Amino acid sequence: MSGAFALLAGLFLQGNGYTGVRSVLSDLGVPDSIIGITAQFSKFVIAFVGVYVVGRVIVIPLANRVMDRRGLDRHAKLPIRKLVHFVVVFAAITVSFGFAEFGNFLTALATIGAAATLAIGFAMQDIIANFVSGVFIFTDKPFRIGDWIEWNGNSGIVEDISLRVTRVRTFDNELLTVPNSQLTSNVVKNPVAKDQLRLQFLFGIGYDDDIDQATDIILEEAANHDGILADPEPSVRLTELGDSSVGLKSRIWIENPSRADFVKTRGEYVQAVKERFDEEGIDIPYPNRTLGGSLEVDQLANVPPED
Repeated sequence: MSGAFALLAGLFLQGNGYTGVRSVLSDLGVPDSIIGITAQFSKFVIAFVGVYVVGRVIVIPLANRVMDRRGLDRHAKLPIRKLVHFVVVFAAITVSFGFAEFGNFLTALATIGAAATLAIGFAMQDIIANFVSGVFIFTDKPFRIGDWIEWNGNSGIVEDISLRVTRVRTFDNELLTVPNSQLTSNVVKNPVAKDQLRLQFLFGIGYDDDIDQATDIILEEAANHDGILADPEPSVRLTELGDSSVGLKSRIWIENPSRADFVKTRGEYVQAVKERFDEEGIDIPYPNRTLGGSLEVDQLANVPPED
């Protein structure tokens, strides 16, 4: 195979390319019909190899450098490399057909390709949308594998990201296969995207309780918890006057957050505050209603005596 290609390249490079090939083959007594096909084929092969080598030497390494500069991980690079390789091969084939002067064939191929593209485009709108969305997810990196994300009332841990779908494991251990277009066209919250996460909790105390004392207890228990950061410092604000309670909202920060850290820290913190409230006699009221007036019964139902 390599010897045949070397022969074709040598024939093409002799003389004036295409004319040189024809003259050499004619001197060898090859029929004109075979000469034409051979010359065109040699031009096609040489052009294809030339463009493909340029793509492998220049385009693909350039794409790799761009991906490295953007900090893409190995999982994100793989599909993009496949796409770049496909583009290089497609460009090599297209240029080779033109260089070999397959004009009529190219025209017919373009017509068939346009019709096929139109039909496939209508039939695969959702797939194409998900594919494009997958590319955006890989390049924009709104989340990574292992992140905890929330969207449209759903939440879970990202287990896998492909060009078409993203797989998320819910906290009930259910596997959700989510089309990528849903994740790029809707708001996705990523609580673990940064190194720190703020937690909020609303404590309700009675109207007769001391607000300053309750505030001090909430801040002290935040300072006593190893998982709660001192900087940014915890804070407490009076945020609501409810029907039966005064609302004190606590804001605390945790480091290197995960779903497990979030649940564990919040649970331990709230429990510690509740126990301190109980020790200090601070009430956490629950909603209640007081009914006034009287209830009269004019007539009792006639109930037959028991046997």
